[in-house]
Amino acid sequence: MFSKTGTTKQFSEWHYLVGDPWLLALVSWLPPLCFLIIYLIFSQGLARDLSIGIVDLDQSRLSRAMTRYYDASPTLAVKASYPSLQEGISALRGGTIYGLVLLPEDMEKNAIRGRVPKVEAFYNNQFLLIGKLVKSAVLGVHTTFVAHIDTVKNLSTKSPVIGQAMAAAVPINSQIRPLFNQNNNYAQFLVSAIIPAVWQIFIVMTTVLCIAAELRREGLASWLGPQPARALFTKLVPYTLLFWLHGISYLLAMFTYLGWPMHGNLSYLIFCQLLTVCACQAVGTLLFFLSKDPARSLGLAAAYAAPGLAFMGVTFPATDMTLPARIWRSLLPVSHYIDVQIAQVNYGAPVSLSQPQLQNLALFILPALIALLLAYKTVQTQRRLST
Repeated sequence: MFSKTGTTKQFSEWHYLVGDPWLLALVSWLPPLCFLIIYLIFSQGLARDLSIGIVDLDQSRLSRAMTRYYDASPTLAVKASYPSLQEGISALRGGTIYGLVLLPEDMEKNAIRGRVPKVEAFYNNQFLLIGKLVKSAVLGVHTTFVAHIDTVKNLSTKSPVIGQAMAAAVPINSQIRPLFNQNNNYAQFLVSAIIPAVWQIFIVMTTVLCIAAELRREGLASWLGPQPARALFTKLVPYTLLFWLHGISYLLAMFTYLGWPMHGNLSYLIFCQLLTVCACQAVGTLLFFLSKDPARSLGLAAAYAAPGLAFMGVTFPATDMTLPARIWRSLLPVSHYIDVQIAQVNYGAPVSLSQPQLQNLALFILPALIALLLAYKTVQTQRRLST
């Protein structure tokens, strides 16, 4: 007979892990598969050929030329032409198209007479990203088309030189350069945030499930024994290493294999991942010992970790969040980690600037201590009941 020392428990934990197909999936092939699916969804990087419709009430040479300009835009694709505005609006509401452009009657005639024709565009802003892209592309097409008309007009009347005609048509030329993510690659923007959010969900849920497994096997008090701290430590260390390995893998996949820009210190980011894994495990352990019921604990873990992406401050700026939202954000380990990741990946910031985030991650020792106190209380309660 072997005594249940820390090392022996660690070996038995690996044995239990291999014998539990669901836990084994959560720490082996399921996270990489989810990460790969997320990447494949956004792998194109740029949103192209978004479907729009045209309601051409003019049917003139000018309106047909403008339609060709819409279709020539890499972001837009004219998929349908509707005889009336009502039919076009119905298609937009039904999701068949993402945008609708109304070219009014007498458009060409008014343009020739010097009257400004009114072109109306409609888009569904409930699709935030798609709506923004459609709006930007339509405005770009309008600006280009108007500049083209003014240039032709200036060539025939005022300035026979093409350069002067273009300068008169567009007197002020703007040049906008993004400082980061210069190619507007949505994969780099979204995937690098979604994967850590999903990673946090896996860590918290797996922590709850692996402790719940001990409740089924021999009971919490028997498993925790006289040294609950050692029992918890030896229980969670294998999962810490496995999820840390998952974190390192997706970092290397993004910034080494895919060649996405990395301006900072990758080693420092890997160290912050270890702190994030430990913080997530601390929260998962606390959630379990608060209820000591697997179903309730999983429900609490899902409610806690699932909204992570919304509160990380990537898709919506944290400075514009309400106070309750900022408080909830501060309770998520991944929100502090993503600040470090953005600072290192995009800005190449000095390590010293990320000290507040490290301190916030270190504060997750508090839920770990509370969970440990609850574990000791569980053992003491069981002893009193047994006597």
